[in-house]
Formats: sequence, structure tokens, C-alpha cells
Amino acid sequence: MPILNKDMTLCISLAARPSNIGTRFHNYLYEALGLNYVYKAFAPRDLAQAVAGIRGLGIRGAAVSMPYKEDVIALVDAMDASALAIDSVNTIVNNSGVLTAYNTDYLAIARLLTVNAIDPAMTVFLRGSGGMAKAVAAALHDAGFIHVSIVARNEERGQALAALYDFSWLPEVDGAAGCAVADANRVPGAGMLINVTPLGMAGGEETVQSFSDALVQQAQVVFDVVALPAETPLIAAARAAGKQVITGAEVIAIQAEEQFVLYTGVRPSAEQVREASEFSRQ
Repeated sequence: MPILNKDMTLCISLAARPSNIGTRFHNYLYEALGLNYVYKAFAPRDLAQAVAGIRGLGIRGAAVSMPYKEDVIALVDAMDASALAIDSVNTIVNNSGVLTAYNTDYLAIARLLTVNAIDPAMTVFLRGSGGMAKAVAAALHDAGFIHVSIVARNEERGQALAALYDFSWLPEVDGAAGCAVADANRVPGAGMLINVTPLGMAGGEETVQSFSDALVQQAQVVFDVVALPAETPLIAAARAAGKQVITGAEVIAIQAEEQFVLYTGVRPSAEQVREASEFSRQ
């Protein structure tokens, strides 16, 4: 990394529980590509003030994580089509004081569904109803999935998300999330399980398995967007059961790559992205 200097461009992230993943990913690529940039993670005490700081301090860009993906909408100047389509933001780019919101989560999910050849005819349980869940639901819808159930205990949010894409809503599928033994007859299982909640995330409910072992056994594909750790209890259970898995580490690498391009205008090579992703998880 270059020595800190007055001409260095600052990029940041805003999250309730920041990790070093994005910080290490972006700074690795800045150094690899010889860019005079630096990246720093923040846990804002006041979101409005934090976003105002992006504009006022000339910060080039900001990644936006849970739980701020929808709250920042009222604080930016413009919405790119990627964010406008799902009313959820994970990236802010500052162009001479004008803050434009994007969503690279959607791009990451869509790419992973394609490269993993997930069959759109598959039934899906998607646990979550926040901004990231909206990005996942939109990607599923646009990929042709129709047999999707939004699993959310918050009925208002769960039904609202389901209605956006003509999906169904369920308050629960196997009793309390994380139960080791579930009543598998209560709700038929799904071909793909997707966790889009903080269940399993380090610093929170990291020991909780977001879908039961019974549902994991019935599934073909298990997808957990939690990136820290990438090996969540859900992913560990799926690997032990011999299921196809997609991890949050894969999601964050793709969405971070797209953020990097938005901030710098430079597209790193696939090998550089792979190296940065591996470095970010050390």
C-alpha cells in the first residue's frame, strides 16, 4: 500500500458489524494494481451523518451492509437501475458530490445461479426479508424461479417481499430456526435452501443453524450468504450431508469485484480477484 498522502482516494464500508473481508479485499487489489487508494470499514453511530460525510469529505465510495441497505435510499441523490429495481443498496459512488446508489449483490447472486447451473424448476426456501433477501429474490425471479417461499417471522415484511415477485410466504418451515431435529412432515422440504439472515454470522447468533438438519437432508443445494464465517453451521451441515453448497465468500467476492470497478474504473483479472478473495479470508 502506498504511504498515506493527501492525494489518496478513500473508500469505506458501512455495517452494523464490520468485518475485515472488504477491507482486505480492496486494499489487496489497490496494492496489486498500484492504485493510490485506501479502504476502511466503519460501524456508523448515525447513518445520516455517515452518508453526509461521504459527500462532505469527498470519499469516493462506500459499501453498504446489513442493516442499512434500505435506510440509505433516502440519503442518496440518484439510484442506478440495479438498486432502483429492488429498492436496496449495497454500494454508493460519489461523483463530485453527487451520491449514486447501486446494488452489486444482485449481480453476484445472478452469476452464482448461472455458474452453478441451478435448475429454475427447483423449489426454494429463502429465509429473510431484508435488503439482501430482496436482491436474492429478484435474482431468482429474473432467472425463472417460480416455486419460491419467503420464510420470515415478520409477516408484514415477508408477505410484502413475496408479493413483489409472486412468491409465497411462510412464517416458519421447521419450527424454531436452528433446531437439530425438525418435524419434516410439517412443511415439505425444498430443493434449495437459502439463508439471507444473520443466523450463523460471527459476532451474532453464530452457532445457530438457519435450517434444520431434516430440511438439509431433503435439499439438493444449500446457499448461505453469510460471509463471516463462510463455513457457517448451515454450510457445515450441508457439506456433511453431501449437498451442493454456495457460500457467502463467493457472493462477497463477486459483489466486491463489481464495487471495485465502480470505485476505480479498473477491472482486475480473475486471478487477482481470486487472490484478493483468499487474502480477505485469512
